[in-house]
Amino acid sequence: MENGTNSVADEPPSSTRKIITVASIAAGIQFGWALQLSLLTPYVQTLGVPHTWASFIWLCGPISGLLVQPIVGYNSDRCTSSFGRRRPFIAVGALFVILAVFLIGFAKDIGYHAGDSLERSTKPRAVAIFVVGFWVLDVANNMLQGPCRALLADLSANEHTKMRKANGWFSFFMAVGNVLGYAAGSYSKLYKVFPFTKTKACDIYCANLKSCFLIDIIILSIVTVTAVTTVIEKPLTKEAPEEDAKTASAPFVGEIVTAFKTLRKPMWILLLVTCLNWIAWFPFFLFDTDWMGTEVYGGKVKGNHAEARLYEKGVRAGALGLLINSIVSGSTSLALEPVSRLMRGVTNLWGLVNIILCLCLASTVVVTKMAEAWRSTHGPDHILPPPTNIMGSALALFGVLGVPLAVTFSIPFALASIYCSSAGGGQGLSLGVLNMSIVIPQMFVSVISGPLDGAFGGGNLPAFVLGSIAAALSALMAIFVLPKPPKQVSLGPGMGGGH
Repeated sequence: MENGTNSVADEPPSSTRKIITVASIAAGIQFGWALQLSLLTPYVQTLGVPHTWASFIWLCGPISGLLVQPIVGYNSDRCTSSFGRRRPFIAVGALFVILAVFLIGFAKDIGYHAGDSLERSTKPRAVAIFVVGFWVLDVANNMLQGPCRALLADLSANEHTKMRKANGWFSFFMAVGNVLGYAAGSYSKLYKVFPFTKTKACDIYCANLKSCFLIDIIILSIVTVTAVTTVIEKPLTKEAPEEDAKTASAPFVGEIVTAFKTLRKPMWILLLVTCLNWIAWFPFFLFDTDWMGTEVYGGKVKGNHAEARLYEKGVRAGALGLLINSIVSGSTSLALEPVSRLMRGVTNLWGLVNIILCLCLASTVVVTKMAEAWRSTHGPDHILPPPTNIMGSALALFGVLGVPLAVTFSIPFALASIYCSSAGGGQGLSLGVLNMSIVIPQMFVSVISGPLDGAFGGGNLPAFVLGSIAAALSALMAIFVLPKPPKQVSLGPGMGGGH
């Protein structure tokens, strides 16, 4: 606990019911995140933003992860509100998420009423509203997720068994949110649940997206209101003003700089392996459904009616692939501990799954070439979805990628805790430093993927190939360079990490 504050560790652990109530907020967070991953890159192109520029919009995620989550966590540790330390940030974060998804879902309608022309492919006012909503959404997600995890730790009162269970429930609800989000994104008639979403400016695809976000608002509102009204925090009180003044003289940025200066060699290697790992992952997160719509199905965002419909079918198939990916990832997380024993260590397991990641990303080239060859034999007059074998191969890649994804969300965080404990450092600060090695690669990929795709004639394959190379390097370093942890640890779903 920070100097100058009373310790929550003196309180007894809370009941499992309270922990589940707080952990359920992860379902609302992850539902919206799943919609971002599966639908928003294709959607922004319907507003007239070129494919090569779409990746720049995604810069908000890593920037907010780099700044917002550590700052919010740092300040929530010191919050003396009578409402509690974490709940004010959770409540405000949820309100901003609701505002953001409203702006995103209704961007076309607001833009139309503000003067956008339906005849022009580019809708500048809608783009501006979308970008504002998108950035607010990422900031709010980071503002919400960190305090949720911190509140679970508070409720566990530093009892390790309780903390593992709390994180296990959080990971479970993340999987629930993913499954619900991807399922909603893959259903083409969801707008009929909210018929008012289809308007003059908003076609069926847009109405489906709007309906998905309305469902997200409902889910997040229910779980957040339930949590902040039924789980009561003990307010934090100042006990030593002179110590608090000393703490204020070493601000948050200073603590981060100090943390980097005191890192040991194993942690530096872990940061590098994690950095390479996320350079591999982020192209897939960014362009997976667009790849299905463009390269696999052969559709076009700005093509004729048939080509646009084919693209939409591909995007929905990609959302189904992400649903399969989430199911496989959730199942895999339960088997990490016994498999790591068979692999003689978690570093070997991480290296193996990074090889799988490398092969899967490289296989996107093979699947794309299969789809192009099939379309060339049927001629340009036959605008049809790909045959079962090609579509099945693409969906299989999504499913197999669920295995390395489960490891990516668990082993790096576990190793950071192990290395930190061995060096006698603080857990929270070490995980904050690890988060930087995740968001900085995301910023790199967001900046480079658009120009890279444009330099090689457009499309998503250049970014996927870059990711495959990074995954291979990450695998080699995990197996041969990354130090083995000093002791065996549990790697069940409780060790999972967030976005």
